[in-house]
Amino acid sequence: MEEQGCPRCKTTKYRNPSMKLLVNVCGHSLCESCVDLLFIKGSGGCPECGTALRRNNFRLQLFEDANVEKEVDIRKRVLRDFNKKEEDFQSLNEYNDYLEMIETVVFNLTNGVEEEQTKKMIDQYKKENREIIQKNKSKMSKDEAYLDSLIEQEKHDAEFRKKILLEKELEEKNKKKLNKEALIDELMFSDMPASMIMATHKAATTETKENEPVQKSATHFSQGMKVGFQNMMPVPLEEGEAYQHVSITIEMCGPSLPLEDTLQSAGYLKNVRSTSDSERGGGFESRMACHRALQDALSGLFYFPGTSCS
Repeated sequence: MEEQGCPRCKTTKYRNPSMKLLVNVCGHSLCESCVDLLFIKGSGGCPECGTALRRNNFRLQLFEDANVEKEVDIRKRVLRDFNKKEEDFQSLNEYNDYLEMIETVVFNLTNGVEEEQTKKMIDQYKKENREIIQKNKSKMSKDEAYLDSLIEQEKHDAEFRKKILLEKELEEKNKKKLNKEALIDELMFSDMPASMIMATHKAATTETKENEPVQKSATHFSQGMKVGFQNMMPVPLEEGEAYQHVSITIEMCGPSLPLEDTLQSAGYLKNVRSTSDSERGGGFESRMACHRALQDALSGLFYFPGTSCS
């Protein structure tokens, strides 16, 4: 992948990590310094294609490929006018043809294919469907207003919960302060032993906490479902015989293996490296690997017709 950089001054993100690339309607990117230099009067031509551009139309490039930025910008402008819904068509095929026409328009404008004819077709479409375009724009504004109301309601609920938590914290803080002052006064003026006073105070505090009702925070999603709600089915219990482990019997079809405990005395571990402390801590020992190697070496040395060895 090519290094992202400005095509005019040749500065790259590698040389200047803080460099900001800006893009305009033509789809060619420039760094912020070059934009300020070339468009100091507010307007000018693109160094790549010569398209007349304005300084205030430049925006931050989000994608590495400037052509993607160009397509996103064109798609937004096209969809402002081609804003029909599925219910505006009599059949699904007509709606799909309409969507295909939009993709063709976006492709032509992005890649410069039959650009003049495409622009004329867009103007003709806007004249013929002016009322539907305005109607769908008002629908979109209503949808956006509904979403804004939901977001505003969630913000209001969050602020309300935050206010309640702050009030509870303040109340708890004041209660602790009063209990502390009462304890100090009782220790100063009471004739009872200090240990008895402390035990009585602790028991009273514990009893107060136990008597307080436990309140669970019941926050909701915008759909109305509580956070943490789980619709879990009870797991049926199956009663039966307890599991009993049965060791696997391996048919060697070869000489008998020596026991792991006798490998050291039999001299099998002379040429095997000793186990390190970390391996021994994990439960591994050299005799295990040696025993497995002997099993692989001796297995299948004898031939028994009609017998399968595993």
